[in-house]
Amino acid sequence: MPDPDPAPDPAPRYVALIRHGAYHQRAQTPSALQPFPLTQEGQAQAQACGAQVHAILSRENWTLAPVIHSSHQLRAWQTATAVAAVLREAGHRVAPLAETPALAERAVGAVANLTTTEIEALLDLDPRYDPAPPGWKSDSHYRLPFQGAESLLQAGARVADHLTRVAEAAPARSLTLCVGHGASFRHAACDLGLLSLGDIARLSMHHATPLLLCYMGRGRWAHCGGAWKHRRSQETHLD
Repeated sequence: MPDPDPAPDPAPRYVALIRHGAYHQRAQTPSALQPFPLTQEGQAQAQACGAQVHAILSRENWTLAPVIHSSHQLRAWQTATAVAAVLREAGHRVAPLAETPALAERAVGAVANLTTTEIEALLDLDPRYDPAPPGWKSDSHYRLPFQGAESLLQAGARVADHLTRVAEAAPARSLTLCVGHGASFRHAACDLGLLSLGDIARLSMHHATPLLLCYMGRGRWAHCGGAWKHRRSQETHLD
């Protein structure tokens, strides 16, 4: 007896990855859970992002999923709040923000907000731990041995799982906004099959600029709009 026809593919859903705007980042420190606010430039970037999202919705004839998702970090919350204000002014229905730890940057656990030099010194002082390998901060596989830390790939898997759950719950032909962080977004894109590990090293994300993904059901994703930022060869990894 022939197998029944498979269920038809669902209508596509769209997700915008939005990296927070420029903020007062502590120098030589993993971005992770830094609690600092947007700069004036970052505030302007966030407002411009709201206008970009409105233009995308009008051009593509998509509806806005009312709930905007944001990490708990102030820079992401401020970015999402500014985007929401612009969209409300443009006539879109926007619900209260949904803050979630699922969209956070890679956690460094007990050594959050210490400089890389301070972190490496603590590793040297603790007889249980090996020294950090060269380039550890941007090593996708490396996880600091401190309580609560995760690797970049683990962070990406966490974010990717949230993006998939959001997309599967969204209405057809809707756009859901997720405001978070560059490194965990790039590693999420790798987890979803959209970037390779080599791509992650070459690419970054523009501040407060929508990068559009299309979810086609059954775990299938495509990059459908917006551009990754190409790193300069001498550029340091800020997130």
